[in-house]
Amino acid sequence: MKRFFKRSKDALNAPTQAARVRVDERTKKLARRLEPGDVAVIDHADLDRVAAESLVAQEPAAVLNAAKSTTGRYPNLGPGILLEAGIPLIDDLGPDIMTLHEGDYVTIDGNSVFVGERLIAEGIRQTEETNEQAMQDAREGMSAQIEAFAANTMEYLARERDLLLNAVGIPDVKTNFKNKHMLVVVRGYHYKEDLGLLKSYIRDYRPVLVGVDGGADAILEAGFKPDMIIGDMDSVSDKALTCGAEIVVHAYRDGRAPGLERVERVGVEHVIFPATGTSEDAAMLLGDAKGASLIVTLGTHTTLVEFLDKGRSGMASTFFTRLVVGPKLVDAKGVSRIYRTRISSFQLFMLSAAGLLALFVALAVTPAGQAFLSIISVYFWDVIDVIRGWLGLAPGTPTT
Repeated sequence: MKRFFKRSKDALNAPTQAARVRVDERTKKLARRLEPGDVAVIDHADLDRVAAESLVAQEPAAVLNAAKSTTGRYPNLGPGILLEAGIPLIDDLGPDIMTLHEGDYVTIDGNSVFVGERLIAEGIRQTEETNEQAMQDAREGMSAQIEAFAANTMEYLARERDLLLNAVGIPDVKTNFKNKHMLVVVRGYHYKEDLGLLKSYIRDYRPVLVGVDGGADAILEAGFKPDMIIGDMDSVSDKALTCGAEIVVHAYRDGRAPGLERVERVGVEHVIFPATGTSEDAAMLLGDAKGASLIVTLGTHTTLVEFLDKGRSGMASTFFTRLVVGPKLVDAKGVSRIYRTRISSFQLFMLSAAGLLALFVALAVTPAGQAFLSIISVYFWDVIDVIRGWLGLAPGTPTT
């Protein structure tokens, strides 16, 4: 992530100069077009950590949110990340802010947004103090979210019982997972750092590399090629889609497949996998059903707050998927801590041979070494003569 200059409180509250806006309801799509100094206009309730980090990496002048960045549903991490980076955040601006056009120039004064002299919207300017209070209120309301999660979990199990327990609905794929390690890469929490730490593991064990949407681009950026790409294809590049990986389009149970039009337009062969839940969960279930011996996850959700970041609809699938594949599941951070580079028998043999060859060459080019080799040669042929005598053969005399 790029480093962002942290502004003082006075600078944060001062009126901004007119800056160009980028507008999108999908924060991760907006982040791909955002340039340093732009104003990001989003509609993202409960701004999550991944979305906030993607915004901070582009160094915007400010973030304007039509929704509440923290609704109180749970203590989400996004607003704090923006404030820590020194990026002004104005919340709850309402739908009028989304009427701005891409390329408009706005001025921010306090909690008000202007185009020229015209007031567009007013919201709530977040500070470290207001964010801390929101986090405290959200932590107190966590019990309600846990209860809702329990109810949603039972609904999910009823819908996906056959898939979870009997692998019914898993598509036929060309990629071979049988008795292999599988590395599932999601462009999520600290994915770049974790992928960098696993480069030796990838080279030694050659796991099946599965990119979940933009995770495929992360694999390419690390110098490897994904074996499979799975997801709704909304954040993966055309370069990744055409790199030769097998494409699995994640679809809803009602038959809708948001990514189908994209892959057909690019013109790549694909299969469809209808499943409730998230694409990262679908990837793990597919690998487990196809016989992967170990499933390593990178950038996926692991903590309770991270589960809640996905919304209640995604929590149940994440929870149950990890129960199903649990015996095989390892987080990338765990692998990086316990993994040691594996040295094969062939590598040891070649290393020993190289050492012996270097010793022989060193002996052959020095007078003392030549004398030593001459003595060794005499003893060698004496031993050969003894062996030939045991075998009833005439002694052999070396040519000097």
